[in-house]
Amino acid sequence: MASDDLPLNPRPRQRRWWLMLVVILLLAAGGGAAYYYFVMMPAKNAVPAAGGPPGGRPGGPGGPGGFGGLGGFSRPTPVAVARAATANVDVYLNGLGSVTPVGTVTVRSRIDGQLMQVHFREGQVVKAGDLLAEIDSRAYQVQLAQAQGQMQKDEALLANARIDLERYRTLFAQDSGSKQQLDTQASLVRQYEGVVKIDQAQIDNARLQLDYARITAPISGRLGLRQVDPGNMVRAGDAAGLVVITQLEPIAVVFTLPEDNVQRVMDRLRRGARIAVDAYDRAGKVKLASGTLLTLDNQIDPATGAVKLKAQFDNRDARLFPSQFVNVRMLIETLNSATVIPAQAVQRGARGTFVYVVKPDRTVTIKTVKLGQTQGQNVVIEEGLDAGDSVVIDGAERLREGATVELPGDAPPAGRRSDRGGKGGEGKAPLGGAGSGSTAGATVGSTAGAGGNAGSKAAAGVSKSAEPASSGGNSGSGGGSGGGSGAAAGDPRAQLFTEAEREAIRNRFENASSREERLKIRDEIRATAEKRAKEKGITLPPPGERGGFGGGGGGGGGGQR
Repeated sequence: MASDDLPLNPRPRQRRWWLMLVVILLLAAGGGAAYYYFVMMPAKNAVPAAGGPPGGRPGGPGGPGGFGGLGGFSRPTPVAVARAATANVDVYLNGLGSVTPVGTVTVRSRIDGQLMQVHFREGQVVKAGDLLAEIDSRAYQVQLAQAQGQMQKDEALLANARIDLERYRTLFAQDSGSKQQLDTQASLVRQYEGVVKIDQAQIDNARLQLDYARITAPISGRLGLRQVDPGNMVRAGDAAGLVVITQLEPIAVVFTLPEDNVQRVMDRLRRGARIAVDAYDRAGKVKLASGTLLTLDNQIDPATGAVKLKAQFDNRDARLFPSQFVNVRMLIETLNSATVIPAQAVQRGARGTFVYVVKPDRTVTIKTVKLGQTQGQNVVIEEGLDAGDSVVIDGAERLREGATVELPGDAPPAGRRSDRGGKGGEGKAPLGGAGSGSTAGATVGSTAGAGGNAGSKAAAGVSKSAEPASSGGNSGSGGGSGGGSGAAAGDPRAQLFTEAEREAIRNRFENASSREERLKIRDEIRATAEKRAKEKGITLPPPGERGGFGGGGGGGGGGQR
């Protein structure tokens, strides 16, 4: 046999047949699985309608089912509200400051000597003039005695010079003495008078030294810690001194404010207004004392752009302590009949500051507002809001213009109907049997819904045996109830979505403009649920039991022959 008569390449043709056979088998298996999963199992799990007696004809087509499950996503958003109120609001300027004593004195010795006695306790509150300590004064007493003795001697010389002066005047008047003798004696008297004055000054100095030996409090205040113990030598040049006295009543606070507030403060001071100042602790929560503004500095610090102010406090309860850090609030003016709302109601976005206002029909609208002074937890609204308006203070992150809200105390709303129902199952039951359709399902983790468009009423489909056959037939076009039952307790799908995600899904359904858009959203949610269930190892109900996304109505009952 010639080589030209042999077949060319028989193996590739055999391989193609095998591949086609494998593809056909795979398609058949996939079709069978799909048929079982989407047709047989829904029919198996369907709730049968009441059928006719055996021997009836096939039931009619099922009624339209509900577009189930979407009602659970459209319930109102729960929020908390507060009413805008009218109040008189005090406007404060806040600053940081430190407590500064009105007077601080370091008590030092003014003479040299040994410290003999200390008459105070550390931390004692003293008054001006109280005896604090004594220094050895014996040396100064000796000096005083010497000065007094010298003065007596000089006074005797002065007295004798004055007597001689009178004699010379008499002799000069009788022309018995010379003018020179008289003038010399007069000069000697004046010399002795000067010496006596010097002696008096020495006596006064000695007495002053004796007074300095007794150390007294120069001001009223609280004593600090003692620096020198009795028995030590003290000198006038000692820098540490004996003790420090700090005046606590009254006491001052020096604080700073930005330079932008200088004119507002100066205007009040020029009018002679009494500006109240409150001092708070470091955390700014506990009020320590109340006082008044004394003055402000005569220049602005160029390094910080702030000006120093000084306020005075009575401090009778000693709540302010020298060098203590305080927060200062100064009342600069009062706004009468201002509109105020809780600060947490204010939202911020691209349009600026705004609030959600709840209308009487339980829908919200957005109002842009202009903020004013903040006082504690409240803020003044200068424009955009009226007194009595209800504003949302909690739950605003889930709102938008026109959204429906649920207020505390409102009755729980029923699930909202969807716009259209799904397609009902066809009544394919055996003769006289029950038609089957999709069962009602549950939405993903939502509460029970109303069930969309309820299908047509369940057909009676059953006639008495004595009635003629014409009364049966396809009259029973039964419609099942639409899907929309919410997730029952224990529904595994409730574990797949958080409350925030369920709220977002509800908002998407409410904003959908067409049925096609809602169906698309439904398919996305279903795919997400199946994916998460697979990751978490959760078994979801079969499609026929998932009516939460469009379960159809049950089929009509079979009629009597």
